[in-house]
Amino acid sequence: MLSVLVPAYNCNVTELIAEVHRQLVLSGAAFEIIVMDDGSEPEYVESNRPIINLSQTQLIISEKNHGRIKTRLLLRDRAKFNWLLYLDADTFPKSEHFIINYLNYISPETQVIFGGIAYEDTPPESVFMLRWRYGRKHEEVKASIRNKTPYKLVISGNFLIKNKILSIFDMEIKSNQYGYDSYFGVLLKKNQVRVVHIDNEVYHRGIEESAVYLKKMEQAAKTLLSLYDQDLMREHQNTLLNLFIFLKKTYLNRILSLFYQVFRNAMNRNLTGHNPSIWILQLYRISYLCHIDLNR
Repeated sequence: MLSVLVPAYNCNVTELIAEVHRQLVLSGAAFEIIVMDDGSEPEYVESNRPIINLSQTQLIISEKNHGRIKTRLLLRDRAKFNWLLYLDADTFPKSEHFIINYLNYISPETQVIFGGIAYEDTPPESVFMLRWRYGRKHEEVKASIRNKTPYKLVISGNFLIKNKILSIFDMEIKSNQYGYDSYFGVLLKKNQVRVVHIDNEVYHRGIEESAVYLKKMEQAAKTLLSLYDQDLMREHQNTLLNLFIFLKKTYLNRILSLFYQVFRNAMNRNLTGHNPSIWILQLYRISYLCHIDLNR
């Protein structure tokens, strides 16, 4: 019935797996849980070994780091059930009925279900504030809104998919770079895969420090630009890319690139400080995208 697949890298997953296992047992569904450690430091590998004492639960240890996308495909190859529930290692179900909520949506017509993401109400320490604020504003979105543009907010840290649907993307996703969720949405739309969003969130607990997250945003911009250059984003619903295309066509991208050169240090100080502005983050992202496009 259900294969729960968790890629893990330098993360303790025992609490997550224990809760998911508890809910699976109570659901009465046939299941398996497979955690693949993707070349973590030894202390994390050892901390996760207790999960093998749980029924129908495997811990696969890889000495080589494959990256997030390759690891997910390797997990898919190990799965024995038709339905695959992917969870990021640094998440935790928001609801005690998390598994049942997914099972209730499975039908012959169902292909992919995205449960959504949530963030704790209590603000974190200031060093983590940028990631928390961005997540609360732009990722923690109700299903009723996500379903209006179903291929736009595709968060791969919590979704249920048919094995055969995932297989059609094997030859199309070839990179492990950060920022491929937008391309996943494009591929789902291109292949006319039926996508449903539901309110079945997981808490994102492993939020990065602001400086680390800002670097990830830069990498995501490079990934987006690379996909655009290869003409792979025709079916996109990406707001940032739409703005970039408009600025490029009207030559306003040169002004944004200059803005980035002049104000990047000031923006960086705000974004890595104790009171980061999400508006400034969006300005940083688009100006950075314009800058790297013009300086290649």
